[in-house]
Amino acid sequence: MIEHFIAGSATPPADGRTFESRDPHDGTLLATVARGSAEDADRALAAARAAFDDGPWPGMTPQQRRAILYAVGDAVDAHREELAELETRDGGKTITQSLHAEIPRVAHNLRFFADYAAMAPNEAYPDGPLLSYTLYPPAGVVSAISPWNAPLMLATWKIAPALAFGNVCVLKPAPQTPLTAARFAELAAGAGLPEGVLNVVHGFGGEEVAGPLTTDPRVDRITFTGSSATGATILAAAAPNLTPVSAELGGKSANIVFDDADLDVAVPMSLRAIFGGNGQVCLSGSRLLVQRGIHDEFVARFAEEAAKLTVGDPKSHDTFLGPLIEQRHLDKVHGYVELAQTEGGKVVTGGARLTQGELSRGFYYPPTVITGLTNQARTAREEIFGPVETVLPFDTESEALAITNDSPYGLAGILFTRDLDRAHRLAARWKAGTVWVNCFFERDLRLPFGGEGISGVGREGGRYSREFFTEPRAVTLKIRG
Repeated sequence: MIEHFIAGSATPPADGRTFESRDPHDGTLLATVARGSAEDADRALAAARAAFDDGPWPGMTPQQRRAILYAVGDAVDAHREELAELETRDGGKTITQSLHAEIPRVAHNLRFFADYAAMAPNEAYPDGPLLSYTLYPPAGVVSAISPWNAPLMLATWKIAPALAFGNVCVLKPAPQTPLTAARFAELAAGAGLPEGVLNVVHGFGGEEVAGPLTTDPRVDRITFTGSSATGATILAAAAPNLTPVSAELGGKSANIVFDDADLDVAVPMSLRAIFGGNGQVCLSGSRLLVQRGIHDEFVARFAEEAAKLTVGDPKSHDTFLGPLIEQRHLDKVHGYVELAQTEGGKVVTGGARLTQGELSRGFYYPPTVITGLTNQARTAREEIFGPVETVLPFDTESEALAITNDSPYGLAGILFTRDLDRAHRLAARWKAGTVWVNCFFERDLRLPFGGEGISGVGREGGRYSREFFTEPRAVTLKIRG
């Protein structure tokens, strides 16, 4: 059984309840998992509070913490194949992506923030007899709630900066994907992370685990990645204690292709931007805006290449798309495709669950391309979170920008053009936290990451993470003459 990890050791659920983790490829039982309760959350928070108030971690120098976080990164590297297989079996992520992108990024998260915290400058302002400077003490206990679509990578996107700046954490991984969080906690403890600095409680939302982790006054920071609706619930839960929240939420990002774009770049990159990660990526370019002069040519090429993408067992290195996470999510994705057709959309390719052979046992949905909609259609406005692309034509730059910004979301944007002036103009006026030009998902962890509108609150990455996970303190000293 996968147990909680509290105060440095595996801990059974207080009330003995469990749930199952199953492989979305074929329904195989992967593990029985401790189902957390409010009592389990309380125990984890108590352990974290004790580790922060009385343990060595907050008082270590950044260089001392860096040495331990580097050791944890080394442990991740040493167990990369094991962690990648767990990630792939638990969530349906292709083994190629798990092995060569997701798990290496886990180690990179740890090392980057360990380095950043050790090397970050502090401000000092001498002014005659006065010397003023800034301190960045850790905030305290961090509740980290991570999603199922990139489980360990996004968990460590939260854990790494929190720990690097001297905080302690209670992590609640998504119940759909508990395996890598559990293994990571063991590896971190074995690499020297002190007792209680990282605690993991498995389970569900509401009053079971997520509720206590967002309403308890012992929590000093909350960092969450997930849907906009759940994010709003967490913000409301945190409000009575005025607990700061960083929330990276949903997206319905536009991907604009102008008629001067290099289609040999734009087509494959646009395919990756919507169908990579099985389409279950908040940053996906799920509204594809194509200038009318190349619309038909682009759609034909795009749909043809989409139909060629290999869908199948995510453990195969030849697979591009694995299964969706669960039956309920598959039903949601297909429901939007059916809705699109009632809204006047035409399914160019895909559009029906895959049930042939071994795919019949899993939650498989093909790359799907839909044309004929306007930006007012629900399918073009609401987050589907699956391998479904809606293609919208446009004529002018101003029209493309108007369509792009006519959305409650503002997480990311993608742009393909050879016109550098146009790229700068649009990036400056695009309502999005991140804009990629002639590329997708290139990340520099020093940059701010987050969204506008209902795509999130706050930014993380580099100095933005330091500002969130610390309590900046001004000190002024008067020097005697």
